[in-house]
Amino acid sequence: MRNMEAIVSEDIGVLKRIQANLESCILGKTDEIKLLMTAMLAGGHVLLEDVPGTGKTILIKSLAKSIRGQFRRIQCNPDLLPTDITGVSIYHPKDEVFIFRPGPIMTHILLADEINRATTKTQSALLEAMEERHITVDGNTHELPQPFMMLATQNPIDFEGTYTLPEAQLDRFMMKFSLGYPDEATETKMIISQSIVHPLEKLEPVADIEHILGMQQRAKRVHLDDAVASYLVSITRQTREHNSIFLGASPRATLALVQAAKAFALLQERDYVIPDDIKFLAPYVLGHRLILNAEARMDGATVQSVLQSVFQQVRVPIRMEK
Repeated sequence: MRNMEAIVSEDIGVLKRIQANLESCILGKTDEIKLLMTAMLAGGHVLLEDVPGTGKTILIKSLAKSIRGQFRRIQCNPDLLPTDITGVSIYHPKDEVFIFRPGPIMTHILLADEINRATTKTQSALLEAMEERHITVDGNTHELPQPFMMLATQNPIDFEGTYTLPEAQLDRFMMKFSLGYPDEATETKMIISQSIVHPLEKLEPVADIEHILGMQQRAKRVHLDDAVASYLVSITRQTREHNSIFLGASPRATLALVQAAKAFALLQERDYVIPDDIKFLAPYVLGHRLILNAEARMDGATVQSVLQSVFQQVRVPIRMEK
């Protein structure tokens, strides 16, 4: 193991306790939990696309409880208005002033459940918050609590009454992944462990918001070698030039992959990024931002298969310097 000068040992202990908490509530999903924690350390947002009942909400609640973060949930539907998310200014007749009543977005962790059921107008109310970390109501800007992390869910099966997320909004999600069904042994263990009391009810906080803010700053200082940075940029640029891709990764995607790679390295107890970090994260950071052209889709290509083709075309650096 390399010298850990840039990594505080307390951070590693805190991250391990958070991971243990999440794994006690969601069994057999270690990689997905690491992805969620990576997004948290990188200050990014996550889109969870999965069928109902796989534990998405439990995972998010477990994270909020583990870090003593404020948690709010929005159940998206076509009747939801932008002000139902951001809040509204209400006139106070006695004082003859408008008083801002904050909406559920004023929180550390926001769950937007079934986000694709909200209208495009309502979804647009989230764009400013996701990118700028503040909202504007009646011309007044209100800063969001820090850290702010939005986790949205959508059902890939039920399309009735849903609205497709625009590319500009998808690009603001750092990652997209699914939990999927547990295997037979894990599902058996799950029903035994939850037959009396759900682990979430017994979950104890193991960190606080100040811990998270500090670790987010230290994740930014994780070393990214020039050769690895060049490798990362080559991957995102190749997605724009690949003959099977109609819309490639944006510069925002490149920055998101950098931030995620640094956070993932910290989670792996390293103070430097390696190419394997990038190869592991790229499908989750870039996959939802890419649009294949019609010819590739007709040939049966998928985003994952095209990304594998991209990896094969980009030379992996074999020597790095600290």
